[in-house]
Amino acid sequence: MAQGRATGERVVFRSARVFDGESSELIDDKDVVVSGGTIEDVIVPDSKNDENAEVIDCSGCVVMPGLIDAHIHVYTAGLNLTRVAQSPMSYLAHYAAGFLHACLERGFTTVRDVGGADVGLASAIKDGLLGPVPRLFYGGRVITQTGGHGDFRPGDHALDGVVCCGCSFHSDHLAVVADGVDAVRRAVREELRRGASHIKIMGSGGVASPTDPLDRCQYSDDEIRAAVDEASRAGSYVAAHCHPTEAVRRAAAFGVKSIEHATLIDRETAEFVADRGSFTVPTMATLFALLEEGETLGLPAVSVEKLRKIGDSAIASLEIMKRAGVKMGFGTDLLGSQHVRQSTEFTLRAQVLPAIDVLRSACSVNAELLGQSGKLGCIRKGAVADLLVVEGNPLKDIALLAREHKGIVMIMKDGQFCKRTK
Repeated sequence: MAQGRATGERVVFRSARVFDGESSELIDDKDVVVSGGTIEDVIVPDSKNDENAEVIDCSGCVVMPGLIDAHIHVYTAGLNLTRVAQSPMSYLAHYAAGFLHACLERGFTTVRDVGGADVGLASAIKDGLLGPVPRLFYGGRVITQTGGHGDFRPGDHALDGVVCCGCSFHSDHLAVVADGVDAVRRAVREELRRGASHIKIMGSGGVASPTDPLDRCQYSDDEIRAAVDEASRAGSYVAAHCHPTEAVRRAAAFGVKSIEHATLIDRETAEFVADRGSFTVPTMATLFALLEEGETLGLPAVSVEKLRKIGDSAIASLEIMKRAGVKMGFGTDLLGSQHVRQSTEFTLRAQVLPAIDVLRSACSVNAELLGQSGKLGCIRKGAVADLLVVEGNPLKDIALLAREHKGIVMIMKDGQFCKRTK
C-alpha cells in the first residue's frame, strides 16, 4: 500500500462533500478537520489557511467514514476448514497479517473477527508488529456442540486424538467443542478471559463443516441461554451462526445480539427479530464466491451440496429483512484466497437494496453493533479519524467502493494516512 505522510498533526480536508455514515444525502462543501487522531470539527470552509495544518483540497470528492466489516475470519487460510484447523499457528498468523493488510487497502479500517482471532494477534497489532492494519474486535474461538458447525473433525475421526482430560473436550485454533450448560459457561468464560469482545456460538448447521445438516438447529435452549447470560454479565454479547429461520428465531428469543447470515429467514421471523432489537449480519460475498469457485478451490463435496440449498434464498433474505425493519450489519465471511472479493458485498447487496442502506450497514449500523456509535462509522465532532476520500459519489454509484484501488484515493486511520494517491 502506498504510504502518505503519517501525521498526528492537524489535517483539513477542504471543501469536501461529506457522507456522515447515516444521512441519506451528502453534506456539501464542508471542511473536515482532524487533530490528534480524532475529528476536531466539521465546518464551513475557512478561506484562511491554517499554518499549523496540512490542507488537502477535496473538491469533487466525497469524504466518508472508514468501512467496518463485522464478519471475517482472519485465520481461515483455506476453504477446507478441517485442514485449516490442523495447520501450524505460525502459518495462520502470517496469513492473518496479509489478510488484514488487504482489508485496510480496501478501505476497511475496522473489522470484527467472529471465529479464530485471539489475544496473540491483538497484542501483535497493539505493539505495531504488523504495521498499519484495521482495528480488530475479536471473539476468540467459536463455541460449538459436538458435531456442530464448529466441529471440523470429519465423521470418521478417531475417538482419541486431540482430546483433553476424560470429558471428551476438544479444541483447535478456531473452535471449542462444549456440550451441556456447565461446559458452555466454562467455554464462554475462557474466551472472555482471553480478551474476547464478544462470544460466537453455532446456532445451526453450516456450509463448511463436514457432519452437520445445514437446515438443523444446534445447541439446546438452556445452552444458548447460558452463553447469553455469561456474556451479558461480563458486559459482552453473543453472536450466533444461524441459517434456518427456526435457528434465527431461537437466537433472537434467547437474547442473542448478533445473528450471522440469517440466510433462510422468513417474514414473520424477520419481524420478530426487529421487535427484539437483534442485529443480523448477512454475508453475500462468501456465498456467491463459493458458488462460483468453491469446487475449484477445494471446497469439500459435502459443503458444495449444502451451498446449493441456500444460494437461491440469499438475496431474497435481504429484501425480507429490509421490509421488516431489521438492523442489518455488513459482513463478508470470505475464506482463504477469496478474501480479495471483500468489496463485492457492496454490489451484491445493491442488487436489491438502496445504496444508502448498504453504506449505513458498513458504517453506522456496524458501529452500533460494536457499541461504538459516535466513535466509529461516522463523521462528526469527536469521532475517531477513520476517513476515506472517494472520487465520485458512492450514494449514486456504490461500485466505486468495489473498485477499491481506483475509487478510494485516500485512507486515514486514527488520524494517520495509510493510503494517499493525490
